[in-house]
Amino acid sequence: MRFVTHPRAAYQQRLAVHQATWANASRADARAAWLRLLTFGVALVAAGFAWANRGSWWYLAGPVAVFIVLIRWHDAIIARRDTASKVIAFYERGLARLDDAWSGLGARGERFADPEHLYAADLDLFGAGSLFELLCLSRTRAGEETLAKWLKQPASLPVILARQAAVIELTPGLDRRERLWSAGADVATAVHPDTLVQWAEAPQLLPSWLQPVAALLTATIIGTATLAFSTSEYVPFLLALAVAGAVLLRFLDRVSKVLHAAGSWSRDLDVLAGVLSQLERETFESAALAELVSNLRTDGQAPSRAIRWLHRLSEMHDWQHNVLFATVATPLLWGVHLALAMERWRHTYGPRVRVWLDSVGEFEALSSIAAYGYEHPDDMFPKLAEDGSAVFAGAGLGHPLLPSARMVRNDVRLDRELQLLVISGSNMSGKSTLLRTVGINAVMALMGAPVRASSLRLSPLAIGATLRIQDSLQEGRSRFFAEITRLKEIADRSKGAPHTLFLLDELFHGTNSHDRLTGASGVLRALLDRGAIGLITTHDMALVAVAEQLAPRAANVHFDDRFEANEIVFDYTMKPGPVTSSNALALMRAVGLDVDT
Repeated sequence: MRFVTHPRAAYQQRLAVHQATWANASRADARAAWLRLLTFGVALVAAGFAWANRGSWWYLAGPVAVFIVLIRWHDAIIARRDTASKVIAFYERGLARLDDAWSGLGARGERFADPEHLYAADLDLFGAGSLFELLCLSRTRAGEETLAKWLKQPASLPVILARQAAVIELTPGLDRRERLWSAGADVATAVHPDTLVQWAEAPQLLPSWLQPVAALLTATIIGTATLAFSTSEYVPFLLALAVAGAVLLRFLDRVSKVLHAAGSWSRDLDVLAGVLSQLERETFESAALAELVSNLRTDGQAPSRAIRWLHRLSEMHDWQHNVLFATVATPLLWGVHLALAMERWRHTYGPRVRVWLDSVGEFEALSSIAAYGYEHPDDMFPKLAEDGSAVFAGAGLGHPLLPSARMVRNDVRLDRELQLLVISGSNMSGKSTLLRTVGINAVMALMGAPVRASSLRLSPLAIGATLRIQDSLQEGRSRFFAEITRLKEIADRSKGAPHTLFLLDELFHGTNSHDRLTGASGVLRALLDRGAIGLITTHDMALVAVAEQLAPRAANVHFDDRFEANEIVFDYTMKPGPVTSSNALALMRAVGLDVDT
C-alpha cells in the first residue's frame, strides 16, 4: 500500500489502516475462542463415548488435531492484534506531537536530570514537557541514555556532521520507525545496560577443565546405566553416579549462579533481540549508520541469533522444573552442561554486548531525531562555523517546546564583533523565553538535530545558564550564593575550548543596584575577553549601562508591552535599545493589590 508523505496525512492514513487491522483481529479473536471452546466440547463428548465403550479413543484424534491448529491460529491472531495496538499508539502519539498535545504522553527522562548540570534544568531538557519527552522515541534504556547524553554533552564538529547525514538518511523511513517501535515494545523497562554489561563482561565462574570432565561423566553414566539394565550389574552405574554427585556438589553453588544469572539476562537480551533483528537487516549509505550495522556482527554471526541461542539455553534450564524431566536430567549433569554452555556464550559474545547496546542506543537516538525532522519539515539543519571564533547567528528562532500558535520568532546574532546582548523589559514580556530559545536551539544544533529557525549558523559551543538557580534550605544556600557558584563554573569553563555561550537570567538579582552593576560589568568583561558570547536579562534599569561600558562588544535590546482595553498585551518581539517603561505596577493592580500612591 502506498502512503502519502505529509506527516499528518501519513500518520492518519496509517492509523486508520492499523485500527482496521486491530478491529478485524479482535473479531477473529472472538471467533477463534468460540471455535476452540466448541472443539474442546467435541473432544469431551468423544472422550465420554470412548470411556463408556461406545466408541474408539481414536475419535479423539480429529478434535485434538483441530484444537492444536486452532491454538496456533489463535496465537497468530493475538500477535497481529497486539502489534496493531502498539502501532496505533505510535501514530496516536505522533499526531499528538503534531497537535502540540504531546506533553505527558512520552518518557520524561527524569532520571537524567542533574541540578548541578550547567544548563539541563535551565533549558527544560528533562521532565514533563521537556525536550527529551518531545524527541524520545527510544524503546530501550540504551537509546534513552544515548539521547540524554547527547542533550547534555555537545558533540564535536565532525560528529555533528556525521549525525546530520545519518538523520537525513533516516528521516523518510517511517516504515523503519514503525517496525522498531513495534519490535521494542517492552524493552524500556527490561534492559538495564550497566548491569547487563557487568554480567556479560564478568570473569568466568566455571573452570575450563570442567567441560571435558562433565562430558566424560555423562557418557559414563549413560554407558553404565545401559550395562546395568542389560546385565543387572549396578556397581559401575552407582560409582559413576557417586562421582557425578560429588562433582555436582562441588560446583553446585557456581552452577546455580551461572544458570540463574544467565536466565535472567537472557530474557532481557531476548527482548533486545527484536530491535537488533530490525537493525541487522538494514543497509545504509551514511558512514555513521553503516558503521553501526557493521559493528553488530561477531565473526559473521548476527547478534539477534546469538541472543536467541542464549534464550534457548535458558528455556532448556527451565525444563528441570518438571519433576519427571529433572529425575533423569540431574544425574546426567544437565544443569552443569547448560551452565558451561552459557559460560561459553559469555566468553564468545560477552565483550560484544556493550557494542550491541551502544549501537542500538545510538541508532534509536538518531531515529528519534529523524522522527522530529520528519514531523517538522520546516525546521532546518544549522551551518557549522569553523573559523575558530564563537558564533551564534540565527534568523527566525523559535522555541520547539512552545505550541506553534503561541510561538513568536526572533533573530539573534552573536559573534566576535557583537558578543553580548543585554535584554531589558517588562515582566512576562519574553526575556527569559528568548534565552531558552537560544539555548535549546544550540543544544539541538550541537547534538546533530534540526533546529527551530529559518537559518542558523553557529560554532561549537559550551553552554552555561542561570535561568533556574534556586536556593537550598537543606544546604543552607541562598539563591545569590547558588548563582555566583554557577557563574564561577561558567567562568572557569570559558577558559577552555570550545568557546562558551552564556545565558544569564536576572544577573545578580539578589544584591543592590551598585554592586549588581559593578559585579556584572566585571564578570561579563572577563567572559568576553575569553571569547565567550551570550545574553543576559534584567529588570534593573541600572544594569543596561553594562552594554554601554562594554560597547561595541555589547548592545541593549528589549521587549515591551502595551495596554489594550485595560489589559497588558505582549508581542514577544525583540527590539533594539533598552526598555523605557515597566508594567510592574499595572500587574500589581491587575491582581487586586492596593498600590495607589
